[in-house]
Formats: sequence, C-alpha cells, structure tokens
Amino acid sequence: MLRLQVPVQQDLPMFFLLLGILVLLLLLFELLVRKFAVNGFVLRKVLHFSLGLVLFFFPVCFATNFYPVLLALIFVVINGASFYFGYFRVLHDKSGQHMQQDKEPGGYGPIVLPVAFIILSLLLWESHAWILRTSVLIVGIADPLASLVGGSLGKVHIENLTKSRKTVEGSLTMFTVSFFLLLTCLFVFKGDFNEGLSAGAWFQLMALALLLALIATAVEALVSFGFDNLFIPLAVSYVLYIIDMDGTGLIARFLVGGICALLLALFSIKVKFLNSSGATATFLLGTTIFGVGGLQWTIPLLTFYLLSSVLSKLGRNRKARFDLVFEKGSQRDAGQVYANGGIAWIIMIIYSLTNEPAYFFAYLGTLAAVQSDTWATEIGTMWPNPTARLITTMEPVPVGTSGGVSFPGTLGAFVGALLICASAVLMQVGWLLDFGIAKSFMLIGFSGLLASLVDSFFGATVQAQYYDPVREKVTERTQSYRSDGTVVENKLIKGYHYVNNDVVNTLCALSGCALAFFFSQSI
Repeated sequence: MLRLQVPVQQDLPMFFLLLGILVLLLLLFELLVRKFAVNGFVLRKVLHFSLGLVLFFFPVCFATNFYPVLLALIFVVINGASFYFGYFRVLHDKSGQHMQQDKEPGGYGPIVLPVAFIILSLLLWESHAWILRTSVLIVGIADPLASLVGGSLGKVHIENLTKSRKTVEGSLTMFTVSFFLLLTCLFVFKGDFNEGLSAGAWFQLMALALLLALIATAVEALVSFGFDNLFIPLAVSYVLYIIDMDGTGLIARFLVGGICALLLALFSIKVKFLNSSGATATFLLGTTIFGVGGLQWTIPLLTFYLLSSVLSKLGRNRKARFDLVFEKGSQRDAGQVYANGGIAWIIMIIYSLTNEPAYFFAYLGTLAAVQSDTWATEIGTMWPNPTARLITTMEPVPVGTSGGVSFPGTLGAFVGALLICASAVLMQVGWLLDFGIAKSFMLIGFSGLLASLVDSFFGATVQAQYYDPVREKVTERTQSYRSDGTVVENKLIKGYHYVNNDVVNTLCALSGCALAFFFSQSI
C-alpha cells in the first residue's frame, strides 16, 4: 500500500544538506562538460553511481519517507525539464555515444530512477526498507558499471536482443556486480528478514542472489531508453518482497522455477522457437509464473507455449506463401512474448499480492485467447484450400489477411482454448473443480473463441496493413527488399501505423482475460 509518512522536524537539515550537495554535484559536472569538454556519458555514469550510493543511505539519514520522496520528486522535475529543454548536457549528452552499452544517449534514465525510488519508498519504507536499499544499490552501481564496461570494452554484440547496443561484456559486468551486491545485502540484512527469507539456508540465499542477478541482467538487457532504471529495482524488490512475506517455502520454488525457465529459454533458442529477446523475456515470465504459482499455473502456460510453438513449425511448406504477409515469422521475439504472455504475467503478479482465486480464471482466459488466436491462424493457413471471409463484411479475402476468418481456423481456435482448460483440469486445480468441470470448459473455451474473434475484428479495422510495391501484395510489414537489397518503404493503406500485430494480440489477450473474469463472477 502506498503511504507517504508525516514529515518530522529533525529531517529538515539533512534534506537541505543533501539537496545542496546533489545540486552542486550536478552543476560541477555540467561545468566539466561545457567548459572542459569532459565526456558527458562518463560523467553521467559517475553521477548515476554516486546517486545510487546516496539513495542507499536515505533510510539511515531520514526518520520518515516524506523528505526523501520530496527530494526525489524535485529531481524528477529538474531532470524532466532538462530532457525536454536541454538545460543540462551532462544528463542527455550525445558525445561518447559510441561508448554506450545502450546506444540511446541519456534516454529517460535520469527521470525514471528517482521515480522508481519514489514508488519503492511509498511501498517499502516502513516494513521493508532493506529491500528498498538493496534494489536501488543494484540499479545505482551495477547498471552504470555495465554501461561503462560494455561501451568501452565490449566487442561481442548480442544479436536480436534490442534495438540498442548490448554486449556480452556489459551483461557479464551487470551479472557479476549484481550478484556480489545482492549476496552482501542478503547476509548483511539477514536480521531484518521475515519468515519467508529467514527460513532459507545460506546456500539458498546464495542461489537466490544468483537468480536475482540473472533477473536484473535480463531486465537490463531487454529494456532500452533508460527505463531499466525503473524496471530493475521494481523486479528485484518484487521477488524479494514476495519471498520474504511467504512462509511456505517460496524461496525453493522460485529457485526451481528460475532453473526450469532458463533451461526452457536455452532450449527455445536451440530449436529456433525464440530469438534472443524472446528467450530472455520467456525466462523472466517463466520464473515469475512458476515461482509464485507452481505447477498449477505453469502447466497451462507451457501448454500454450509448446503446442503453439510446435504448430507454428508444422506445415512450413504450405505456409511459406504467407511469409511476406505476416509481420513476423515463426521464431518469436520479446514483443510477441509480451503480447501473448504479458497480460498473464500481470495477472500472476496481482494474484501474488491479493491471493484472489478469481484471477486464475482470468489467467486461463488470457491464455485461451492467445492460444485460440494462434491456432486459428496456423490451422487456417495450413488447411487445404480454405475459404476466408473478412469478419466485418463477410466478403471473401485471401487466406492470411488480417481480420479474415475461416471455418477450419475458427474450429481450431475453439479446440485450442479447450486444451488450455484441460491442462488446468488435469492438474486438479481446486477452483475449477468447485466451479464445475463442464462449466469451466465452456467458460474458458468460449472466452478464448470470442477473444480470437475480437482479434480478427481489430485486425480488420485498426491494424496497420501496407502495400508492398515490390511483390504487389498487401502485407503487415512496413518494409520490403528488392533483389539487390534496396529497402523500400511500404505504403500504409489501412489502419494505423502504431497498431501492429503485437498490439492486436495484446488486445486479444486482454479480451480473454476480461471475459473469463467477468463470467466466472456472474455464473
């Protein structure tokens, strides 16, 4: 629960002292950039490092969170104004761009770091200040060191991860520094643990530090434009909080979940189900789902992932003619993982904080929706000589057209949704048994089917479709290539540029979630 505490008079001198020190440090670094041409990127990382150390000691320096939050808010305003109006070059300088682990110079990092501190201070200051201190230490020290090492010494670029420049050297630095910081904090703050973490043996705490370091590294690798400054501390804090507040051995389940998710991610790269970004996102998703929900929540997710991945590989020759129609191929990236599993991920996090059983139906509904959509597309394109019609007008359209539906595809969508429910029933989930097995199948089956039709509707109305002048056909892709390798920008003929297939898939997943949640409460 967010809570801003009442200010106390004794904190006021420390507030003005730290405000003065931080402002003077910012002005000094700005002078070095403008007058002495010192590399702004390096100074920004030094400033980031210094701020991380200062934030780590805030709970020691202040009695309540009022003035720390106020101090962070002041710098959100200062850094935000600098980003948009260019007041401080040291915060958003483009010199040394070639050195960066993340090639987006400056980005939003200076803005979102104090935002992350504000959120965590309002949530954790009273009960879990040690988690707040640990998480800001990771983002304050490990992240800038990773950027410096990756930018200056990085030689091996990680392909298919993000649009930004990520290197093996930078990621290894992030992992190593994070691990030692986490291990130190877990042993230093052991006296502050609740039942969940205090029950962990020393080797479990060491393994947890390894897992959290891997999570922080994965988040840093996936997130660009400086938003890793927000998501790294949130991710580390979430895992530590959930484990610490649970007294049922959640630490062991998280460790097993992390190992299984990592093995699945590596296997998926090997068999080309996922690229590097998709595998990294799958590791984070799988660790959360298994760590919090165990097998009852994991098996339906694995059912979707494995069946849909295998299906996407089948009938490759027959589907080859659609490769230039669909925006992406069968090897999924992080965007597709977020689109298909992001809503389920959010539901899992909400459930972990509320323990409300109704969210399990919403979880199955969103998985049924994305499975229905995937199966409708795969079966519809593999079926011999299918007839497809546009969902809005029922006019015949070529198979593979966004918004097109066919009888084989619709039937496949319904069967796919039923399989999601079957996987949960096989796990003997008590909530489904209490609700009724037949009712559960109908609820999840029709939620998935209707959501896939919602996907088709958005595909026919708002999803971006382009005309490919090279091959003279309609496509979801924004660019085409001539035989000589020349890039040709395709012309938008329908929908909106920003509504791509991932956006439509997210809306489909959200629809399945809402339908299952609503009807589970109404029936």
